[in-house]
Amino acid sequence: MAGNQMIRVVLPFHLRNLALVSGEVSLEVPAPVTQRAVLDALEARYPMLRGTIRDQVTKERRAFLRFFACEEDWTHQGADVELPEAVVAGREPFVVLGAIAGG
Repeated sequence: MAGNQMIRVVLPFHLRNLALVSGEVSLEVPAPVTQRAVLDALEARYPMLRGTIRDQVTKERRAFLRFFACEEDWTHQGADVELPEAVVAGREPFVVLGAIAGG
């Protein structure tokens, strides 16, 4: 699929506060739409999020954050695996979720 896609992204509360947004955000993402492309676009539009979702140098996901697409856990999918068509088409959001740990 050529061109840019409008992708919906849902952020956890603390990252929405940091980015000064409420609700989900819409981002223009170049094809192919992958986790890496979405996160690159998110960090470009909201530079205050750099280093909060993934390490600035290694680009590895931060602990206690999970990624979901179409209600499926995409956390451990490769960063360059194309996201589901429903996310690419804007029907479903890409979700960044803060994991909860406890004991």
